[in-house]
Amino acid sequence: MAYVSMGEAHRRITECLNRFCDAVSYQDSSTLCRLLSFSSNSPSLLSLADALNVFQDASSLIRQSDKFSDYGEILAHLFRSLQSYRVGNLVEAYLAYEKFANAFVQEFRNWESAWALEALYVVCYEVRVLAEKADKELTSNGKSPEKLKAAGSLLMKVFGVLAGKGPKRVGALYVTCQLFKTYFKLGTVNLCRSVIRSIETARIFDFEEFPRRDKVTYMYYTGRLEVFNENFPAADTKLSYALKYCNPNRERNIRMILKYLIPVKLSIGMIPNDELLRNYNLHEYKKIVQALKKGDLRLLRHALQEHEDRFLRSGVYLVLEKLELQVYQRLMKKIYIIQKQSDPARAHQLKLEVIAKTLRWLEIDMDLDEVECIMTILIYKNLVKGYLAHKSKVVVLSKQDPFPKLNGKPVGS
Repeated sequence: MAYVSMGEAHRRITECLNRFCDAVSYQDSSTLCRLLSFSSNSPSLLSLADALNVFQDASSLIRQSDKFSDYGEILAHLFRSLQSYRVGNLVEAYLAYEKFANAFVQEFRNWESAWALEALYVVCYEVRVLAEKADKELTSNGKSPEKLKAAGSLLMKVFGVLAGKGPKRVGALYVTCQLFKTYFKLGTVNLCRSVIRSIETARIFDFEEFPRRDKVTYMYYTGRLEVFNENFPAADTKLSYALKYCNPNRERNIRMILKYLIPVKLSIGMIPNDELLRNYNLHEYKKIVQALKKGDLRLLRHALQEHEDRFLRSGVYLVLEKLELQVYQRLMKKIYIIQKQSDPARAHQLKLEVIAKTLRWLEIDMDLDEVECIMTILIYKNLVKGYLAHKSKVVVLSKQDPFPKLNGKPVGS
């Protein structure tokens, strides 16, 4: 930190106070955003923080002027937060920013127009990010992380302010997305439901009037929720919407969407091409796709084991594990095709012993009872058309379309 004289510190603080008050008076949202965005680490904010840590009595400057004192509570908490943030005391920075945010939201509520909506977005974002950093600090000191939970309560309060009639309501979806990020981070995704109900059933909201950026984020998170609920058609619709309207220059965001959309597509029988996996560095799915194409159960299991930690973290492991049934279907189809070439008259009769031998070749040891169980499931799930002749240990396949395609529907639907 460079040396700052008392006079220079006084000048910087006074300049910031004037900029804040002028931004409110002239409804200059962009200037206001820059003053509130700690995470930007802008040189002007850092130099202000240095000045505050030298002067130490900014509250007296605020009280001395009627112009500043109108926003005294807002500014005092903002300055205290910035001071703590500059010296790395993130818990104190969050606590002060939370008080500032509450005061700012109250002031925002009194403003008739939505001119400060972008500034409110910055406040919501900074509250969440600061809370995450504060929780890391608490955890490192052996204390219970609790600030992100508090941030969620504050964001819910902001949502309530925006969930009404008038121009401010278009901001509700942005706050909803910040709530989603908070709940997903906390592992309390069940709390998303009440907000979703408000957005999707309340008559005051028209989804199409929200900004595209927020609609894409909303569809991404609600699509992930549908994945967790194994509602794959709904997940496909939401995640496909997010992919279609995502900014094509945001490759990282596209990759995040595809991380969930690909397992969904695979679950409904739609296989992505190699170019897509290559372009977005989604190599973890390459062997899984190959296993589905080849009917190679061993390859699928190896791929799941190789990337187990990654799939578990993203919550798609169980979805991918259930692809085994499709791999079995593909394997049965390959056996059927080979048998049709060698003995066309009996192509529709698959002996369980032949299936067991094929599995052993893939280093998967199953007795005939286990093979019979697998075939029963495939028939029940409509992945194979036919019936089991239990006594003769044979699967008798339908002569018409014995291996139905999923055609975009989940297994067993």
